Amino acid sequence: MKKILVTGGLGFIGSNLIELLLEKKYFVINIDKISYSSNFYNVKEFRKSHNYRFIKCDINDKKIKKILFKFKPHIIFNLAAETHVDRSIDNPGNFIKSNILGVYNILECFKQFSKKYKSKLIHISTDEVYGDVIKGRSDENYSYNPSSPYAASKASSDHLVSSFVKTYKIPAIITNCSNNYGPKQHPEKFIPKLIYNILNNINLPIYGKGLNSREWIFVKDHCEALIEISKKGKIGNFYNIGSNRNIENIKVCRNLFKIAKSKIKIGKNVKIKFVKDRPAHDIRYALNSKKIKKELKWYPKTSFENGLNKTFDWYLNNIDYYSSFKKKDILKRLGLNKS
Repeated sequence: MKKILVTGGLGFIGSNLIELLLEKKYFVINIDKISYSSNFYNVKEFRKSHNYRFIKCDINDKKIKKILFKFKPHIIFNLAAETHVDRSIDNPGNFIKSNILGVYNILECFKQFSKKYKSKLIHISTDEVYGDVIKGRSDENYSYNPSSPYAASKASSDHLVSSFVKTYKIPAIITNCSNNYGPKQHPEKFIPKLIYNILNNINLPIYGKGLNSREWIFVKDHCEALIEISKKGKIGNFYNIGSNRNIENIKVCRNLFKIAKSKIKIGKNVKIKFVKDRPAHDIRYALNSKKIKKELKWYPKTSFENGLNKTFDWYLNNIDYYSSFKKKDILKRLGLNKS
């Protein structure tokens, strides 16, 4: 049975990836430092599985090296990261520590480990490193132009991984994915926050005029792509992972409202409310994912409408998920840059 190590496995994408890996009969070691965005609710279905092991550990900790040599994982998926743009505006230091210094520590530990054992590191990044893509779609050769401290920290980590591949010949691959949505996502993020507000009869906040365009991908499709890349991806390569479909925020909100209306009674306070935009808010992200489709024959399976339906149903059937967070972490507006 192959062993897989996932960092940040109590988070959104990490927990969905672990669930899929366990379904595929892998043994999974989950490393997570247990931060505000970590949630044991995300792993409750499999936390007692014989093929699952949880270890509390910060990726900045030298303990990472001991874990690698003890379990000898065939694949390492690095998903541990600070991810919320608004939080990066308020406190960029946390993003530098986790997303840059933490990745550096993983690389140093993995460099020593990979000299003795056959393994592979998959570093998961974001489309936000490319910055605004007003026209066309950014492929893997597109210049990095990050706008937020979050995107800049992820861009830095990508460059670090790539430099270790070239300098030290470590077996690593970098992936850049579009906006994920689906079950188990922290309610500070756009779609789960809208669902929370709908379920609790609260207005629906939309930044600016709601015209910012994002390419949305269902989280399970992203996880399937990561597994394919771990099997067939070329060392040192970058792979974009996207759905090739862009939707403006205002349309996402209206689609979600329509879905909710077909399933529950909507309260009178559930109305769109335009709020002050975030600083340096990119207008459009759009990935060219032809490379992964051509080389690895991967294609997203879930339409946005179907995925949004599944997402709403999950939160509706898991109301307790929201109660596992402090209300301020759901409702408090971040990233106003009041300094």
